Amino acid sequence: MTDNSDHPRHPGYSGYSEKDVQREVTELESKSETAARLFDIRRIIGGLFVIYGVIVTIVGLTDDDAAIDKAEGVNINLWTGLGMLLLGLFFLTWLKLRPTAPPPPRTDDETP
Repeated sequence: MTDNSDHPRHPGYSGYSEKDVQREVTELESKSETAARLFDIRRIIGGLFVIYGVIVTIVGLTDDDAAIDKAEGVNINLWTGLGMLLLGLFFLTWLKLRPTAPPPPRTDDETP
């Protein structure tokens, strides 16, 4: 590590040492990895499909004969809702079976 006392002063010089900068970068990388696991796209897609699937399935279960006749005798809301529910459960199961890799353990060289 170099001594900052002989570093030429300029307007952009912040006075932080290399160790301070490295510690800040390490903290930001850790927060970024945590956010990536929290906002995994599979969780978002799976959750939305499960919610919408439940809603459409309930609508399909409560459809009257006029709505079913309108769809040529097929309870389209029920089948679409069940399909959406299965797709959402697939995404959430995939997330559970193959989670995002945890960050690698820090070595003694990386500790601030």
